[in-house]
Amino acid sequence: MTQFRVPDPYAALPDLPALEVTSESFGEGATLSAAQLGGKMGVEGGQDKSPQVSWSAGPEGTKTYVVTVFDPDAPTASGFWHWSVANIPADVTSLPEGACTGDDTSGLPGGAVVVRNDAGFKGFVGAAPPAGHGPHRYILAVHAVGDEIELGDDASCAFVGFNLFGQGLARGTVTGIYEQ
Repeated sequence: MTQFRVPDPYAALPDLPALEVTSESFGEGATLSAAQLGGKMGVEGGQDKSPQVSWSAGPEGTKTYVVTVFDPDAPTASGFWHWSVANIPADVTSLPEGACTGDDTSGLPGGAVVVRNDAGFKGFVGAAPPAGHGPHRYILAVHAVGDEIELGDDASCAFVGFNLFGQGLARGTVTGIYEQ
C-alpha cells in the first residue's frame, strides 16, 4: 500500500454512521481517469468532469446531502478542495459524471449549491498534483445533513466542511488516486 504524507483527514472528525458510497468513475484506491483530471490546472487531456457518485439513503432526519472532493496530500497546510456541493435534496441519492464540468453546474439537481473551490471558481476542478510529488488521494465524500447549510455567495469548501462538523448525520467516502 502506498504511504501518504498526511493521515486520513476524516479520522479526526467525530464518528458518524456510515453511508455506502460508490462511484462508476473510479473504485476505492483506483487511479483517476482523464475525465477527473484538471485540464484547467494544466493536466494534458484533463476534462474537469465531476465523478459519478451514488450513496445509500441517510438516516432519519436527513434533509440534504453535501458532496465534496478533497486532496489531503496537496503541498499546503490545508490540502486542496476540488469540489463542494451543498443542499442536495434528500430524495437525491446519485449524481451523474459531469454533473459539474469545470464551472458548468447545469447537471446538478434544483436547490443544490456549489461553492468556490480552491482553484477560485464555483465548480469542479480535476486532479493536478505537482509532477514528481507522488500519489495524491482524492476523497469523494457524501454527508447526510440535518438541515440546509446557510451559504453566502462567497462561501468556501472549508466553510461547508466546518458546518458539517455540527450538522452531519452520516458520512461515506470513496477514494481515487492520481500522480504525475
